[in-house]
Amino acid sequence: MESHKKLLLANKAWVQDKLSIHPDYFARMEKTQTPEYLWIGCSDSRVPAEEVTGREPGELFVHRNIANLIIHTDFNMLSVLQYAVEVLKVKHIIICGHYGCGGIKNALSHKHLGLINKWLRHIKDIYRFHRRELDAIANEDAKWRRLVELNVMEQVTNLAETSIVQQVWTRGGVLTVHGWVYDLHTGLLHELALMNAESALDPIFKFDFES
Repeated sequence: MESHKKLLLANKAWVQDKLSIHPDYFARMEKTQTPEYLWIGCSDSRVPAEEVTGREPGELFVHRNIANLIIHTDFNMLSVLQYAVEVLKVKHIIICGHYGCGGIKNALSHKHLGLINKWLRHIKDIYRFHRRELDAIANEDAKWRRLVELNVMEQVTNLAETSIVQQVWTRGGVLTVHGWVYDLHTGLLHELALMNAESALDPIFKFDFES
């Protein structure tokens, strides 16, 4: 059997399993979505958002890209973010990186990888910001893990610097930005950073909104 056909068979089995428990499962699902969380994660196939958090369809609004980056010229990410906070009214945004991230590892190297060089450049900048700390780490695997963590923390700040998030906070909306890392070896999630309306933000990145 061709491998892609196994996916179709698995889908049919999944549907039957859901209907056997809740006959109206899909009838309820098609009406609306009311997720409380926006998950911004890495595209790595080993970190499926719903699976690692034990969530059902409809509970997470998901955006994924290589190395879970928040880039202020990425209109794909910004469109997801705006829809999540302004239409779906999510209460939590989770930026989740993971140890063993290939994007982070390649950013640590000098390999020429074509177009993706442009994307990984943002991670190289994070290395530059934290060069003293990272260069003091002799073990390459430990350095890799630490850059994974620093990347998550930088992306939390990048998200807080967007006008979309700041506008929610200015209006008194409840929105928390979390930075997590997933450990492929243990399957556990760990919290690294958290920002909300009370968190300090460099003044140069703050926006003034009209009343």
